[in-house]
Amino acid sequence: MTERTTYLLVDGENIDATLGVSVLGRRPQPDERPRWNKLLQHAEHAWHQPVRGLFFLAVGDSLPSGFVQALIALGYKAIPLRGEGKVVDIAIQRTAEALQDRPADVMLVSHDKDFVPQMTDLAATPDRRTALVGFREFMATDLQDIPGIEFHDLEYDVHAFTSRLPRVRIIDIDEFDPLEFIL
Repeated sequence: MTERTTYLLVDGENIDATLGVSVLGRRPQPDERPRWNKLLQHAEHAWHQPVRGLFFLAVGDSLPSGFVQALIALGYKAIPLRGEGKVVDIAIQRTAEALQDRPADVMLVSHDKDFVPQMTDLAATPDRRTALVGFREFMATDLQDIPGIEFHDLEYDVHAFTSRLPRVRIIDIDEFDPLEFIL
């Protein structure tokens, strides 16, 4: 019997845009971007199985070679796409649909509601684990409402950032630490 795999589907543009526009209010500096290796490690440790990281990115006529090589070195399969429309969304949707027929678990790294149909179908499959990874306060409500789907916060659960982000989020009282606010 082959070992079960987690497929980590990364919508890099969505994460970068959410981080820049919604969290920081400006274009992120290189040291403010997620540490993508932490995401792979988190997925492997969270579900105790091998992870295949698929990193989808839209490109023009030139390949961002440095970034692609860095992703490959970290263990991702870089998938540079070009064409008309939302090529990254189309590719992730098709990949999620193809995974429906495989005995695999899926983590989607995006806030985009365009993936609701595919993630709903995946989450409804018996014995399949599904999760969303991102910033909960910016996650599409339709994604959060999918029955049985888990959520992993990119900052607090994955620890993908080297410094604290300026986020305003709802805090469960059991997790409230006043020292975060008075120091």
